[in-house]
This record gives sequence, C-alpha cells and structure tokens, in this order.
Amino acid sequence: MSTTSTSTSTGSSGSLADRLRDDLNTALKAQDAVRRDTLRMALTAVKTASVAGTEARELSDEEVLAVLRTEVKKRKEAAEAFAGAGRTESAERERAEEAVLAGYLPAQVDDAALQAAVAAAVEQAAAGGKTGMSAMGAVMGVLRPQLGSTVDGGRLSAEVRRQLSA
Repeated sequence: MSTTSTSTSTGSSGSLADRLRDDLNTALKAQDAVRRDTLRMALTAVKTASVAGTEARELSDEEVLAVLRTEVKKRKEAAEAFAGAGRTESAERERAEEAVLAGYLPAQVDDAALQAAVAAAVEQAAAGGKTGMSAMGAVMGVLRPQLGSTVDGGRLSAEVRRQLSA
C-alpha cells in the first residue's frame, strides 16, 4: 500500500480511521490473514486511544498516526526480540505486520534531507549563541515542528547528536 500524507482527512476516502476500516473489509474479502489481523489490532489500538481519558472522542488523523507509529515501533521491537531468541517465524510475522502498518505512515525524510535540515538548525542555534550538546534542546525544538512525523524521533536525535558533537 502506498504511504499517505499527514493530511489524509482532505482525501476522498475520509479519515485515516475510516481508511483502516475500509482496508480491513478489503482484507477480509481477500482472505489476507496478515493484513486482516494487523488492521484489527491497529483499529483496536485506535479505539482504545479514543476512549482513554475522561470521555470517548473521535481521534484526529494526527492522533491516529501517533497510535500507528507506536504500533510500528512495538512490531519492530518484537521482531528484534524474536530474532534474537531464534524465533525466526515469529520475527517474520512481526516484520510483516510492521510493513502493513508502515504503509499508512507518511514517507520518511531521506538521510540527505535530514542532514541538511539538522545542519541548518545547528547553524541557527549557533547564531543564537548555543553550541555543543547544550544546544540539543534548541535544535530539537526547531526541527520537531518542522519535520513532524516525517522522521523517527530516535533517528532525528541521533543525527542532531552526531552533528553537535562534530
């Protein structure tokens, strides 16, 4: 499945949660067990998040994306744990589920663009008198809103650390 942008609500298919439900129905009809089970799990996580707190509410597409990112991270970590324990079949299933969910996330920024954005933010922080690792918060504060969900937080902080310590 192709990746989506963060403005999925402006598309013709409605909200991201609606798209997940529609894709679940398609997977049911196609008897695609991995996609069906993964989408059921994702929709359950979305439903759980929507009823968390004091009252139930409909999640925005950004909130659904946050839930999906969390689920992708869980699948990645589980696959690594299974692979480390020699359970290759379970690791492969987790990777397949991760791939299904990743299809709903926005495309990630490539390394060159990430490095350029970090370099610009480091220069901006240096112009403001912040250098070295003490500038980490300022640089991340500039980059997080700028890059949003197009880059994994761990990947972003690793690149910022690398450039600040260089």
